[in-house]
Amino acid sequence: MVRTLRMGAFRLTLSSGGTFRLDGGAMFGVVPRVLWSRLLPPDERNRIPLGSNVLLVETPDHLVMVDTGLGWLWEEKERDIYAIQPRDPLEGTPYRPEDVDVVILTHLHFDHIGGNVVEEGGVPVPRYPRARYFVQEKELAEALFPHERNRASYLPRFFRSLYESGKLVGLSGMVEIVPGIWCYPTGGHTPGHQVVTVESGGHRAVFLADLVPTRYHLPLPYIMAYDLEPLVTLQARKV
Repeated sequence: MVRTLRMGAFRLTLSSGGTFRLDGGAMFGVVPRVLWSRLLPPDERNRIPLGSNVLLVETPDHLVMVDTGLGWLWEEKERDIYAIQPRDPLEGTPYRPEDVDVVILTHLHFDHIGGNVVEEGGVPVPRYPRARYFVQEKELAEALFPHERNRASYLPRFFRSLYESGKLVGLSGMVEIVPGIWCYPTGGHTPGHQVVTVESGGHRAVFLADLVPTRYHLPLPYIMAYDLEPLVTLQARKV
């Protein structure tokens, strides 16, 4: 489903980059199964359904994409483990890949960046050839040198070629990427996790990414076991 609204001089489109499933217990952390299973009933493998959301912001001078969805470069084993159903986030929109000139990545976990690249001749190439891709430097360091706890979430095929070609740019702290669109580091889910704010015409929209991964995670204690810094997540939500 594609949802579009006008906000000042901007046109915002919320699209889907596909659906997948993750372990329900991991997604709800310390919250007991008896509570979370009423909200999102798990399947026979204890997995709950999730969506990979993508935000498109058309400004007078740019087309900005926030996160890129699940993408297509998946092995059959991975498709089975995560029940991956990819979707092109530009489907149902008036845009083409070459229209996107800025991509902001909230963090580098595979469910947010799989659509960064496509395969040509067995080699990953940028899905958005005109775009520069932006992520926090701290997140980039985590992804390039992962440890045992986060290694499974960072899949190099989705970002390393962009980094090596100079198309993936590291940010340091709060940055206005284009007029009216800001990146704010929050940490929590990952040390380099960031949210994106969009401001135009006296209105503001915030793309929270995995600071609040589903609407069922709005209560403060509902924090994922995947979060590397859960107390930082808690504080960032209060702000």
